[in-house]
Amino acid sequence: MRFRQVHLDYHTSEAITPIGARFDKKQFQEMLKLGNVDSVTVFSKCHHGWAYHPSEANEIHPGLSFDLLGAQIEAAHEINVKTPVYLSAGLDEKLARRHPEWLIRDENDQTNWVKGFLEPGYHQFCMNTPYLDILIAQTREVVSRYDLDGLFFDIVGVRKCYCHSCIESVRREGGDPRDEKAMRRLWERTYANYTARVKEAAEAIKPGLPIFHNGGHIARGRRDLAGMNSHLELESLPTGGWGYDHFPLSARYAQTLGVQFLGMTGKFHTSWGEFGGYKHPNALRYETALSIANGAGCSIGDQLHPDGHMDEATYALIGEAYREVESKEGWCTQATNVADVALLSLEATGVHPQAQTGGRKPPSDAGAARILLEGKFLFDVIDKEHDFTAYKVLILPDYVAVDDGLRGQLELFLQQGGKILATGWSGLDPEGTQFAVDFGARHVEANPYRPDYFRPAFKPGSLQEASFIFYAQGQKIELAGGTELGRREDPYFNRDVFTFCSHQHTPSSHVNGGPGMVENGNGIYIAWNVFEDYAAKGSLIVKETVLHALNRLLPDKTLHTNLPAQGIVTLQEQKEEKRLVNHLLYASPVRRGENIEVIEDIIPLYDVQVSVRTEGRVRNVYLAPQMTPLPFSREEQTVHYTVPVLECHQMVVLDYE
Repeated sequence: MRFRQVHLDYHTSEAITPIGARFDKKQFQEMLKLGNVDSVTVFSKCHHGWAYHPSEANEIHPGLSFDLLGAQIEAAHEINVKTPVYLSAGLDEKLARRHPEWLIRDENDQTNWVKGFLEPGYHQFCMNTPYLDILIAQTREVVSRYDLDGLFFDIVGVRKCYCHSCIESVRREGGDPRDEKAMRRLWERTYANYTARVKEAAEAIKPGLPIFHNGGHIARGRRDLAGMNSHLELESLPTGGWGYDHFPLSARYAQTLGVQFLGMTGKFHTSWGEFGGYKHPNALRYETALSIANGAGCSIGDQLHPDGHMDEATYALIGEAYREVESKEGWCTQATNVADVALLSLEATGVHPQAQTGGRKPPSDAGAARILLEGKFLFDVIDKEHDFTAYKVLILPDYVAVDDGLRGQLELFLQQGGKILATGWSGLDPEGTQFAVDFGARHVEANPYRPDYFRPAFKPGSLQEASFIFYAQGQKIELAGGTELGRREDPYFNRDVFTFCSHQHTPSSHVNGGPGMVENGNGIYIAWNVFEDYAAKGSLIVKETVLHALNRLLPDKTLHTNLPAQGIVTLQEQKEEKRLVNHLLYASPVRRGENIEVIEDIIPLYDVQVSVRTEGRVRNVYLAPQMTPLPFSREEQTVHYTVPVLECHQMVVLDYE
């Protein structure tokens, strides 16, 4: 696996000429060396639609007078840098203005990404049109003419489209275009046909050529879509709209699929297409460390200036991060994640309407992952095809309806000693009328009061006894054999035009509204959508309640540490090397400007304590890549050690027999 890739965007308008005039082979190579790069994605075709090489299947950019793609591949290969090649699949603005009838349309006949042609921007193509034949010809041409190391197709996926071709296709099959289910079946077939034809075209010339189709997010629960790629590249630019919570959630799912994958961030202060934007070197150090700590290689996005000259400031910035990555690669290859807890992704369940809304970070998934990270639990994010019995605790976040198929999986999991944490609507049958899993409670109805209050029967972490506000929708339940771990308290009334009190919500009436948290032999049920609540509000009581539940269900968890909340911990195993690699990370993103999180200062932490339970007999513990022996003690199956200094990222290696 290549660990140090650069994704070298080159979307260049025909209004700029000449282009590539300052490209210099030696300077290109020097910058790749400065960046410590081992793979660079270079362009055959950009969003504007132009080719960056002589072409019969396309048209070379009018401002380009030589074969830029060929020159880049030759230069990179001379210094042992791989060159996957990029083709803009979903966007081709040159062709969009010639064939607007091939563009994706919504129900109102509007285009996307921009609605029409009187504003700057791109227009997305439908693959159920003759455009696909043109794209396949462009693919054949670049694969047959160049010594490329892979293909990267961009702006693709199962797309909602009501263009004339899609409507006619459904009508020809006897369907009704007003029936979204009929249309969706077509959209799924359209995407599958596109990926199959791309693979067929490439395989006929270069069998085994790596291919990735990028849609900006790897959908959890769609293994069929993931399987249309040879590997995965998780686009996740923290400052570009994804945020710092997206990558851990996405990576903890991707690693369970057993395929190689990259974490893709960017060098930009904001996002793609930002010329002259640079993030702090510490941000790239952290983001690349986060990738390798989660079993991924790294990819950093850059954009080449139209003149073809590589930016020295960018590659000095990238080089700081990639020199660290290179020194750590030996402890990151062929690694599998160690996990006690499985988060059954809401996105992957697909029954409740909240599971069908899509998006990069469904709030329930995001809130659950954030609490697990802050609580220092080792976890995977899984779909319904995964083996539940590989874990000690399974989380059903907020809206996981239990149909017959899932019920059977949960029963097997419980029979083999697993425990379930379910919240809010989760655990109910698809109609939402009764529990499909016995949690020692009886479902009554959706609670009529919102927000309302929770009074725990335990001390919630650092907080004291109180009646705590829970903002999310709750479910009204009654005890049915379980143990109450806390009760609901009703407010005096819901806030209304004739009944409101103070600035926000109504205070607690202290009237017992029934159980709010129940435990039995199968697990624990919390009667609110707490993960959605945490994603929206970040309330401490919500986190402390969930952590209390998880600690009850998992008294013998694999790893303990005093790493602060913002720190991240993973435990990866290299089975062939007979070693565990404990990754510790710490940085604190801060908000700058409007909705941009940045990392600038890296504050070192001292004397970070860690305990790891392992069945193997640990014979050696050391810091990597420093190779510094680390004192440790052993107590039955638990190894204890203290990391003297954690500065951004530290690996601790446990060799076992």
